[in-house]
Amino acid sequence: MRILLADDNRLFVEGLADLLTAYGHEVVATAADGFEAIDRTRIHRPDLVLMDVRMPRCDGLEATRAVAAAHPSIRVVMLTTSDAEEHLYEAIASGAFGYLLKSMRGEELVEALEQVEQGAPPFSPGLAALLLGEFARRSAGPKDGPAGSGGQDAATRFTPRELDVLRSVAAGRTYRETAALLAMSERTVRYHMSEMLARVHLAHRSQVIAYAAEAGLLDAPD
Repeated sequence: MRILLADDNRLFVEGLADLLTAYGHEVVATAADGFEAIDRTRIHRPDLVLMDVRMPRCDGLEATRAVAAAHPSIRVVMLTTSDAEEHLYEAIASGAFGYLLKSMRGEELVEALEQVEQGAPPFSPGLAALLLGEFARRSAGPKDGPAGSGGQDAATRFTPRELDVLRSVAAGRTYRETAALLAMSERTVRYHMSEMLARVHLAHRSQVIAYAAEAGLLDAPD
C-alpha cells in the first residue's frame, strides 16, 4: 500500500518507514502534526494514513475527521500510545478505520496492515471489546425524548437481516466470518453493509457501527 505516516516523533517515524518499506509498502509522505497530515493527504492521496492521536497544533482526531470528510476512500488507522476509551471511541466516530497501539510488535503491525488490505478494521488486542463497551455505555439510559425517538428512527432504517450483519461485524468478525455465521455469501454481507452505509450517508463501516451504537441498536458485549 501507499502509506502516509503522521506522528511528531521523528525517530519513530524513521524506524516505522524502514519497517514498512522492508515489507513492500511505500511510504509516500510523513507529517509531524494534524495540519500537515491533512495537507499531505490531499497532495499524495495515499491508500492508508497511520495517524497518531497526540500531535501539536492539530491532533490526530481532528485530522482524521478532516481526512475522512474530504477523502472517504482513504483509510485512516490510529497508531498511538493512548488506550483511553474516549480516544478510541472518538477516533472511530470520526471516521478512523482501526485503532492500533504502539506497544505492538513489528510483525503484528504487518499482520494488521494485511487486515486493512482485506477490508477488515484492525484493532490491538482488547480494544474491540473496549469499543463495544463504550458504545453500550453511551447508548444506555432513558429512551424517551429526543434520544429515544432518534433510536426508533434509526431502527426503522435497517432491516432485521441488516441488523444481524451489523451486530456480527460490530462484534469484531470479518465479512467472511459473518457470512459463515449467518449462512449467506460474503458478497451478500458486503452488499448489506454498503446498503446501510448509503442509507445513513456514511463512508466507513466503523462509522455505521458508531451510528448504530449511539442509537442503541447493538447488543451489549458479554
